[in-house]
Amino acid sequence: MTAPGTTWPDLAGRLVEGGARHLLPVRVYFEDTDFSGLVYHATYLRWIERGRSDFLRLKGVHHSALIAGEGGLPAAFVVRRMSLDYLKPARIDDVLEIETRVAKVTKATMELIQTVRKDGADLFRASVLVVLVSTQGKPRRLPAAILEAFGDT
Repeated sequence: MTAPGTTWPDLAGRLVEGGARHLLPVRVYFEDTDFSGLVYHATYLRWIERGRSDFLRLKGVHHSALIAGEGGLPAAFVVRRMSLDYLKPARIDDVLEIETRVAKVTKATMELIQTVRKDGADLFRASVLVVLVSTQGKPRRLPAAILEAFGDT
């Protein structure tokens, strides 16, 4: 049991290589699979979303703070484009690793490369382009704090 006011440091995965990469462990549960016993294709999208969110969190960028407008206008990251490669299937009870790294940061976008692995073998790869938008849906430039956090990764 965790004492009040404490957190599980590994709940959000961990940063490696000086913060250039994020690793998030995931176990495959029955709910993640389809009738064949293999991981359902859309499940990978949920997992990589968690990887992106926890990568941001551990780099000091919190979705709740963005949407609350801390440091500027209320905003949120949205996916602009995804390219997905399903390489090998994952199965129930597998323990997987979701890797997230930044490929490119501009003043308005961030491109991330995400890989799902089992025992070092790539099962799934995604290239994800995200943009920051206002709560009215208008594109925004990335704030200096985000450029600072991810510009050198």
